[in-house]
Amino acid sequence: MSLSFEEVKKLKENAEIKTQAFINGKYADSLDGDTFDKVSPIDGKVIAKIASCKQADVDLAVSAARQAYEKGVWSDITPEQRKNILYAFANLVEAHHMELATLETMDMGKPISNSIGEIRRCFNGIRWFAEAIDKLYGAVATTRPSINAQIVREPYGVVAAIIPWNYPLMMAVWKFAPALAAGNSVVLKPAEQSPLTLLRIAEFAKQAGIPDGVFNVVPGYGETAGQALALHMDVDKITFTGSSEVGKLIMQYSGLSNMKRVSLECGGKCPNIVFPDAYDLDDVAKQTAGAMFYNSGQVCDSPTRLLIHKSIKESFLKKLIEYSKEYMPKNPLDPACSMGSVVTGEQMERILNYIEIGKAEGAKLKMGGKQVLCESGGYYVEPTIFSDVNNNMRIAQEEIFGPVLSVIEFETEEEAIEIANDSIYGLCAFVWTSDLKKAVSLSKKLKCGKILINSTGDGDWSVPHGGFKQSGFGRDKSIESIEQYTQTKLTWIEL
Repeated sequence: MSLSFEEVKKLKENAEIKTQAFINGKYADSLDGDTFDKVSPIDGKVIAKIASCKQADVDLAVSAARQAYEKGVWSDITPEQRKNILYAFANLVEAHHMELATLETMDMGKPISNSIGEIRRCFNGIRWFAEAIDKLYGAVATTRPSINAQIVREPYGVVAAIIPWNYPLMMAVWKFAPALAAGNSVVLKPAEQSPLTLLRIAEFAKQAGIPDGVFNVVPGYGETAGQALALHMDVDKITFTGSSEVGKLIMQYSGLSNMKRVSLECGGKCPNIVFPDAYDLDDVAKQTAGAMFYNSGQVCDSPTRLLIHKSIKESFLKKLIEYSKEYMPKNPLDPACSMGSVVTGEQMERILNYIEIGKAEGAKLKMGGKQVLCESGGYYVEPTIFSDVNNNMRIAQEEIFGPVLSVIEFETEEEAIEIANDSIYGLCAFVWTSDLKKAVSLSKKLKCGKILINSTGDGDWSVPHGGFKQSGFGRDKSIESIEQYTQTKLTWIEL
């Protein structure tokens, strides 16, 4: 869809901003009336005051979710009924997708064109999980003739989901759609940096027919609302996407409370390995720039470590820099924008600090490195490329979560594997080669949850997403994710 800047501005003026929590089918202020400022990264201005939920609000939401689950108003209805309701939910998201895309851009500064595409994936994702509901089967074990051993999957009950700020609605769909499909009740905590779209769709859930208490949204800070969910004795399962540091805390909170089941998708420092025999190095450079600077580099599986063969390093780098110039920041509400702002002033300062660290470590700044559009009041950082990076440098080891690329040279396949695996993270790796044998060999040796060969995208709902090592465990998307919102039960019958 082609939009003008003026049309986007009109969408912004008409977007409906919800500021209250959504608990037991109703919007409500936090019990103590506390709020936090929602600042738009586009211009640094406060656009709303959002309810700041704490322990008491979380208790209300979890209690509503529990009561709905135990009454069976969602968990005990037929798969076909759940499917139809989720389809209705998806239809409402689709009907409002331009408004939601505008809210997403206002919320976290991504280009409006990106937001539109992501919201479309959201309603398609809800439909995908709705369609999967009645495709799940249990099993009958092979036993002696006098025994019937049935193995069935049942929902956990109350699922808490803590959502990151970089893909506010899509990551929420990754979690609530399979959880609801499995029959659970959910309590969602959006990131305080980007709560607007999830709060907006809460009423769509009710309008679609999801019973009160089954879908709840509690905005607030991680150390209050998030911690309260992670420690809650009546939450059966918690799923989290965010930093590895917070993921470790959630594991501790599970052990300190009721041993709730945990799924984590955490940090990444993904290697992007380019061999001289890649099919089209010009296209690889173009795709690398696009994947690296999409969403201002605020992506867990962004290819932030470019491992480039020594023989093509300089020529490839020239191509890459030219393509990266297309991502100079602009106003995210401008349909021509390819890269917008970063999410907050704090995040911008973190990124700029890492750029200074890279310089101090001896890496060569080949492009970018500065804040731009300062007059806007927003938070914009140039696409930044460092070359001559040693994999031991902090900019190569630590997750920056911004538009900063580290270029690391290698000579042999073995050296590339060693560098790629030399990380605490293991989310994703990219490999570019025309040699199928080499590609398969690397895919077996790289220690991460996803290997993308000659591609930067794995956006299909049918494939799982998740990592190894300190990138977490558990999987989003695919049938595997629905299974992770269920637990198996054995019924052993003596005939």
